[in-house]
Amino acid sequence: MDKFSEDDFAQVIPEETQAVRELYIEGIVRAIWLRGDTRGACFFLEAESLAAAESIVAKFPLAQKRMSEFRIIPLQPYGGFGPI
Repeated sequence: MDKFSEDDFAQVIPEETQAVRELYIEGIVRAIWLRGDTRGACFFLEAESLAAAESIVAKFPLAQKRMSEFRIIPLQPYGGFGPI
């Protein structure tokens, strides 16, 4: 977000990294990929519902400080590799 400086982000990133690390250990964050085209990341979360995923994301330090925008995209398993 353009209204925050690199220093602003540098102050929050350690806390954000720790939050992601803890959720990864708990099995909630399954994977995280950094974007290659711009600043940002893609998280794969394990959640029972969209509301649960929203609650998880709302606890991230960058979200709490409104320093990052999060989009939640519900996914379903791909059945193409399963039995016919």
